[in-house]
Amino acid sequence: MDEQGAPSVMREDTTELAPPGAGEVLLRQTAMGLNYMDVYQRSGYYPLDVPSGLGLEGAGVIEGVGDAVEDFTQGDRAAYGGSAPGGYAEYRNMPAARLVKVPDSISDEQAAAVMLKGMTAEYLLRRLHKVEPGETILVHAAAGGAGQIICQWAKALGAVVIGTVGSDEKAELVKGLGVDHAIVYTRDDFAEKVMEITGGEGGAVAYDSVGRDTFMGSLDCLRPMGHAVNFGTASGQVEPFPLQHLHKKSLTVTRPTLATYIAKREDLEMASDAIFGVLRDGTVKVNITGRYALSETADAHRDLESRDTTGAMILVP
Repeated sequence: MDEQGAPSVMREDTTELAPPGAGEVLLRQTAMGLNYMDVYQRSGYYPLDVPSGLGLEGAGVIEGVGDAVEDFTQGDRAAYGGSAPGGYAEYRNMPAARLVKVPDSISDEQAAAVMLKGMTAEYLLRRLHKVEPGETILVHAAAGGAGQIICQWAKALGAVVIGTVGSDEKAELVKGLGVDHAIVYTRDDFAEKVMEITGGEGGAVAYDSVGRDTFMGSLDCLRPMGHAVNFGTASGQVEPFPLQHLHKKSLTVTRPTLATYIAKREDLEMASDAIFGVLRDGTVKVNITGRYALSETADAHRDLESRDTTGAMILVP
């Protein structure tokens, strides 16, 4: 795209790639993930230098190896999540340090669908707030790609999971994933419902990827010393509020990013190993609900922005 804006700013183009440089590999991509972050970058909600490609996660086969690359060889299957934009492509040169090998038991489509969302779930549940058995947690947008992974994984960790969704159909979907209580936020006051479900105590943590429309309500859902985590802004940025608002229940608020949690190579490997592990043992099942050709990317973005989608969406060459 040459400018940020509506889905129509995206266009197909052909560029001749240089051979992979030192520390790089040439990745032939077989599947690419779609994320709401792509919408932020395309629309201008997040700044992005243009002209630019889009796409933050993908998987495929290494077809070329640059100098000083020791961990990968031609023919290896590899995946990435949280990279620089440019994933909507048949081929791309990638820093080898940001790639991980894909186990034989995981398909390229699975890897492309979960790298960013799955590693996000990993740090949210295991490092930012270590979910303990018996804790009650709130997950907004529970039927979305990240929400489904978080809910399944949290349930396996022994949490009581409350999820918010936009319709009765989505409520039934997430209950099938192990969500204990599904709240249709378009109809019910979710904060009142959470307090009712918890007998007035509140939850230990609220995972909020929606932002402006839900965050103050998320604070009202928490128990004393509870933790509100805003890791996405699908409805817009959280409006400023006085810190004094937190003091009554000694609440903590965090605005994390995946990039920070996988900046070190060892953390990237640990996070990817963890998500591949829960996929392999069936703890988490990835639900790929939409497959789009690269030529259909604008349609994919329109569908993503509609909020009518569930699960993970991918592009295929």
